[in-house]
Amino acid sequence: MSKHFVPENLPTHLQHYINGEFVDSIGGETFDVQEPVANTNYATAASAQPADVDLAVAAAGKAFKEGPWSKMLPRERSRVLHKIADIVESRDDELALLESYDSGLPITQAKGQARRAAENFRFFADLIVAQVDNSFRVPGRQMNYVNRKPIGVAALITPWNVPFMQESWKLAPAIATGNCVVMKPASYTPLSAGLWPDIFREAGLPEGVFNLIFGSGSVAGDYLVKHPDVPLVSFTGDSSTGATISTAAAPFFKGLSLELGGKSPAVVFADADLDAALDATVFGVFSLNGERCTAGSRVLVQRDIYDDFVAKFAERAKNIRVGLPSDPKTEVGSLVHPKHFEKVMSYIEIGKKEGRLLAGGGRAEGFEEGNYVAPTVFADVAPDAQIFQDEIFGPVVAITPFDTDEEALELANNTKYGLAAYVWTSNLKRAHNFAHQIESGMVWLNSNNVRDLRTPFGGVKASGLGREGGYRSVDFYTTQQSIQITLNEAHSPKFGV
Repeated sequence: MSKHFVPENLPTHLQHYINGEFVDSIGGETFDVQEPVANTNYATAASAQPADVDLAVAAAGKAFKEGPWSKMLPRERSRVLHKIADIVESRDDELALLESYDSGLPITQAKGQARRAAENFRFFADLIVAQVDNSFRVPGRQMNYVNRKPIGVAALITPWNVPFMQESWKLAPAIATGNCVVMKPASYTPLSAGLWPDIFREAGLPEGVFNLIFGSGSVAGDYLVKHPDVPLVSFTGDSSTGATISTAAAPFFKGLSLELGGKSPAVVFADADLDAALDATVFGVFSLNGERCTAGSRVLVQRDIYDDFVAKFAERAKNIRVGLPSDPKTEVGSLVHPKHFEKVMSYIEIGKKEGRLLAGGGRAEGFEEGNYVAPTVFADVAPDAQIFQDEIFGPVVAITPFDTDEEALELANNTKYGLAAYVWTSNLKRAHNFAHQIESGMVWLNSNNVRDLRTPFGGVKASGLGREGGYRSVDFYTTQQSIQITLNEAHSPKFGV
């Protein structure tokens, strides 16, 4: 195995960024940051405590109240966002190297995420200029219109999978609409988040609009969510943490956007384009190392084609190239952290009792260290199996047969999750009717996960609360104030005359 590539100018210590300055925690607290190939510590990061969170929230609150950002015209904010997009695009290679090194994501897939991050900023830069709000006229009597305003300080709590892109997904609409933010990235993957301060400075974002704190979810994240001066919380992560955040935020009536876990079905009917379905379903569960919330980790296949499809799927999985994240030929890299590796491996052991193992089933061959899992395929998995029900979040797939459309729908909906779904059939009527009955926030028909940024993103059931994407993001990060203007006499009843 060739040596793991180490990016140039790799920092040895990451600091918070509060009110335009890099600072350590007031009490000097830190935590170690690991890379996932050899699981060695390569840096320390400041670990935010409540006092540090207070400073960040205060900086964001002051910037919001005093301006200029919250008071700028949309076009002025749009120019800054376009500059941010330009800078991110120009640093594509650097971002991808850091992301790959820190998370274990294959370098070719990391480059795609960097480009998507730039597009998120460009999209919302255009959207806020084109934003139209309603007005309502009652001829001769009244004119009513909507006054859309930013809300204040938004807490953005981001996950460890594809972190830079996920951060951009929240940052772009939050600041585009005039809010100020405090962002806390996942402690497993803080490296690429440390690039935002310089990008924002160069683009001309005013001090205090963006504040970055590192730290644990149980201390920094919990305190940030409960902070009385933070009216908005956007979180992406697992469902159990989402439930905790929802409970913590409830007494404050905060605006919540929770994008949580998934156990998404990919339903393959016998009349589907099987080669296209095979390409998409293999990619859908093994891309991004299987560490993606929208992974099609349950593949449901009609019995007429089941044996043939399963055999081809397993063969493809065996041929997937597992390798160093920095190798452009790598298709599956190293999982993010030893604890997550242990979790995925424990599910593989459970799966050996619940399904027929056709590929993988353990540590990837040739990798004695690091968090490498061989792409793993289980067939004949019953719907009550743990590997059918639980989100594993790794390169592991459960394949289950079905006979009828009704059985396929029952299987598809038979989990607590409801984020994404994928349907493969050449019957147009079936495709639409089936999709409408699936309990999920998003459905792709005859496609892998190719998302239009204008469309809503989010889940149902244990997969989340609320929607972001396009105008839904603008709605979440703003308040819509209704203004009524009387054009004639109001005709108020004369009480007390």
